[in-house]
Amino acid sequence: MRDRPVSGCRDLAFGDGYAVDDSGEVALEDYAREVTRARDVEAVRREGDPGLVTGLHLCGLDAEPALPLRVDIEDFARDLAMRSGGGGLGWS
Repeated sequence: MRDRPVSGCRDLAFGDGYAVDDSGEVALEDYAREVTRARDVEAVRREGDPGLVTGLHLCGLDAEPALPLRVDIEDFARDLAMRSGGGGLGWS
């Protein structure tokens, strides 16, 4: 996805990086896909420190997600990072 962006792809950069494990990454991507109605979502990890998620790459959107939605998604990432181990299955 990120290596072949197409029309309708958007990047959502977080203000900080969050330590989210693999299961938390799946939960974050699923959550963002659900609330934005994006076709595909891919977590973006910090170059040089892949333990930190620094944003998301979303595809299949007509426009940028509204600011409150962007804040909500980053809040979800922050919440995942605060949980033991950075995991987060069962968010729904």
